[in-house]
Amino acid sequence: MPKFVVEADGGSRGNPGPAGYGAVVIDAVTGETLAEAAEYIGVATNNVAEYKGLIAGLKAAKTLDPAADVHVRMDSKLVVEQMSGRWKIKHPDMKPLAAEAARVLPGGQVRYEWIPREKNKHADRLANEAMDAGKKGKQWEPSRSTAELGAKAGRTSSPSREATAPEGPPGDAAAGAAKARAALAASYELSAAVPEQAAPSVGWGSADLGTPATFVLLRHGETLLTPEKRFSGSGGSDPELSAVGRRQADAVATALAARGTIQAVVSSPLLRCRETAGAVATRLGLDVSVEDGLRETDFGAWEGMTFTEVRERYADDLSAWLASPDVAPTGGGESFTSVATRVAATRDTLLTRYAGRTVLVVTHVTPVKTLVRLALGAPPESLFRMELSAASLSAVAYYADGNASLRLLNDTSHLR
Repeated sequence: MPKFVVEADGGSRGNPGPAGYGAVVIDAVTGETLAEAAEYIGVATNNVAEYKGLIAGLKAAKTLDPAADVHVRMDSKLVVEQMSGRWKIKHPDMKPLAAEAARVLPGGQVRYEWIPREKNKHADRLANEAMDAGKKGKQWEPSRSTAELGAKAGRTSSPSREATAPEGPPGDAAAGAAKARAALAASYELSAAVPEQAAPSVGWGSADLGTPATFVLLRHGETLLTPEKRFSGSGGSDPELSAVGRRQADAVATALAARGTIQAVVSSPLLRCRETAGAVATRLGLDVSVEDGLRETDFGAWEGMTFTEVRERYADDLSAWLASPDVAPTGGGESFTSVATRVAATRDTLLTRYAGRTVLVVTHVTPVKTLVRLALGAPPESLFRMELSAASLSAVAYYADGNASLRLLNDTSHLR
């Protein structure tokens, strides 16, 4: 019986936004690419695009041999767990897609495995090629694809490949920069999970882009909920700064006054941010502008609870939330997708208002991490992989060509 590996992916530039999928069928023995599929599907979410990619990959495998044993590998934890039967399918958009995928081949012929994104480059690149084509009003054409070439660079003869070993010692900035320049020069794909600004050019051009708008991102100081690691969003009690938090705000104010670079102060409407922003603005002789789009996520029924308490009471809801940015907390909270949409819109408003200036943006964990994620073109799951301390400083510079540069992350030196 033939054995195939199906790798599939999907993405949405906006989530929901312009979306596409990619899928590849590989001979499990030789590692040879047997079939590729990709399509621009219009406006959709990441998860819809991922399911569409899975369906296309399974259909391609069935066309090659309907009796084949198929090993599906995807970097979507949600799709893998749902299709494996370990997670319930609650979202109405996902149920018919999962049912369609299940009908393509008999269940006994298909098994699913989650893989890291870096091991799913072939399908990921196909999905991005499809979205790039859709942006031009066209559909993906196999003859113009370079996805297989990109995948072969990181694939051994076996599809169960390991990532290419790094070159140079850990922390070798020169080697890392050289690799980055090479990757950018090759016009590697933009992230499929980022709400788009005007499409930026990629690379280091010679044009003078002028002074960037720089957002100095300040997470508010501690409240009584902070050291207990309780969910504290925009749907809860709106706590004030604790005594520790007020000392942190004063320390930030002293440090920023010494630097002398802040030209404006913008704050979330929540009290803990307005108090932190007020301490800094008073020291700098500036006013505070309040932006509603900078508020923290609404954590619904989880407000005021610890992670352990949520796990005990809402285990299934928490698992679904951790697996997908489209899932909202229990009781009508906000999904990370919704937060990213409003934060991106607020970012664009502030960039227009403060072009070429340095602005202190006082906000919360999720908005800061979201702005960093969008600047890096990182996937939504990166939100869970950043440390962000109370009263920490981060910074992102935004250039006239649409590119962004992360300059600082989670600096707490002013608190020591």
